[in-house]
Amino acid sequence: MKKFCVIGAGNFGFNIARTLYEDGHEVLVIDNNRSHIQQVSDHCSVAMVADAADKEFLAAQGLAEMDAVVVAIGERSHAATLATLFLKELGVKRLVVKSVNEDHGRILRKVGADEVVYPEKDMAIKTARNLASPNILDMLTMAEGYSLNEIAPPAGFIGKTLIELDLRRKFGVYVLGIKDVLTDEFLLMPPPDRQIRDSDMLLIFGKATDVDKASRC
Repeated sequence: MKKFCVIGAGNFGFNIARTLYEDGHEVLVIDNNRSHIQQVSDHCSVAMVADAADKEFLAAQGLAEMDAVVVAIGERSHAATLATLFLKELGVKRLVVKSVNEDHGRILRKVGADEVVYPEKDMAIKTARNLASPNILDMLTMAEGYSLNEIAPPAGFIGKTLIELDLRRKFGVYVLGIKDVLTDEFLLMPPPDRQIRDSDMLLIFGKATDVDKASRC
């Protein structure tokens, strides 16, 4: 079981928290809107009404010990930027931040975001590609329990090639793509001699339980 914090319980944050919680993880949700907290309280481990731009409050929550923190308050750009800065200063391991536009996304990266997501843009691209190539999505979702996941490579992967890792034999998962977040280079069906870097994100297909095991190496 992993530990996560989701800051912001609007539609995006609510669904992130609920999915993680339903998958068996421990989830802390923080929002300054009491009605949002009431709605999400049954779908997370702990729900707290608080200001995410309060550094002292954030420091008291032990967020540096969590596997990842998601800042889902992109529509409040100033608060999201401050929260991102404070969380990075507090030593959060993996910081994923929602943004509404690419200009704000660049600012978020400069103040410490490890990953910046654009939910509306990403969903539009995914929907368009599904409309153009529906069979691809059907193929990936036809077997219950299987999913396509994007993960940061664990320490045991860094510096090794795909053939050295041998993830298919060891865990029954397949690396379908690799994206270097520093260069934006994306490799679809990467060659077996591709060495994993600490700036990579891996697109892995397999059973959720197997992907989780592989990500803990």
